[in-house]
Amino acid sequence: MRIIFFGTPDFAVASLEALIQAGKEVVAVVTAPDKPAGRGQQLQASAVKICAEKHQLPVLQPSNLKAEDFLQTLKNYQADLQIIVAFRMLPEVVWNMPHLGTFNLHGSLLPNYRGAAPIHWAIINGEKETGVTTFFLKHEIDTGDLLFQEKTQISPTDTTGEVYERLMHIGAQLVVKTVNAIEQNNFQQMPQIDNGNLKAAPKLNKETGKIDWSKPGLEIYNLIRGLNPFPSAYTELDGKNCKIHSAKFISESIKNQPIGSYESDGKTFLNFLVSDGKISILELQLEGKKKMKIDEFLRGYIFNPAIKG
Repeated sequence: MRIIFFGTPDFAVASLEALIQAGKEVVAVVTAPDKPAGRGQQLQASAVKICAEKHQLPVLQPSNLKAEDFLQTLKNYQADLQIIVAFRMLPEVVWNMPHLGTFNLHGSLLPNYRGAAPIHWAIINGEKETGVTTFFLKHEIDTGDLLFQEKTQISPTDTTGEVYERLMHIGAQLVVKTVNAIEQNNFQQMPQIDNGNLKAAPKLNKETGKIDWSKPGLEIYNLIRGLNPFPSAYTELDGKNCKIHSAKFISESIKNQPIGSYESDGKTFLNFLVSDGKISILELQLEGKKKMKIDEFLRGYIFNPAIKG
């Protein structure tokens, strides 16, 4: 079975590697164009392109997925199946091309958490379970008929980075399982049921990460770990932007102290006060500075008493 693989970041690399290790015939790889990165703004290849070139696979990098030359190249490969892992939205003329269809790997238990950031939102919302899903593409994004799912537990301390890593490998095995089932024509398609109360996973923006100290402590804690390592929750500290990379929630009664004010001994702890306790900062990054553990940060920081509280 001839396969064309679409993907860009490292999350997709695990699936591509798994397909190759399983002996599947990947005839071409489609990934994003090289982009300038770093201080020198030199062109940088995607993680999937680097993997494909390592295995000497043909690489296509279209800027326009509807361009005639790209579409003709796809047709020339005569793929039986296309697989999408962490790639941008495809036009119908692309996903409808192979006779066996095009399936996608999504980082949630669909139909919940459709959208661009399913892992982030599952943790932000305090979910105790998530997973990965394979499904055939159709017009509306993330709504196609389900093929297979695998679940994983989310611990109360898991960050998005940790769950991302687990799902990357679970998803890679699910991709191979799905290909095997399609090869053997041994699968059932299950329509997604929208009960009107589905949780969404929209694209993250700057406002997503802004900490509202008036919210319950557990909600703030989940936001911090849900945006760790990227793009990070943030607040202001003495009038400067400050990313909060990790923290813990201390539940206790707070009396006669302003919500969002902070307390510190200047050596070992920095706590922000919330309505039902404290958010104790473990790692942070002040604008223009590197990421630091709290004791390292406090050794070199002088608080502004005029701003505190």
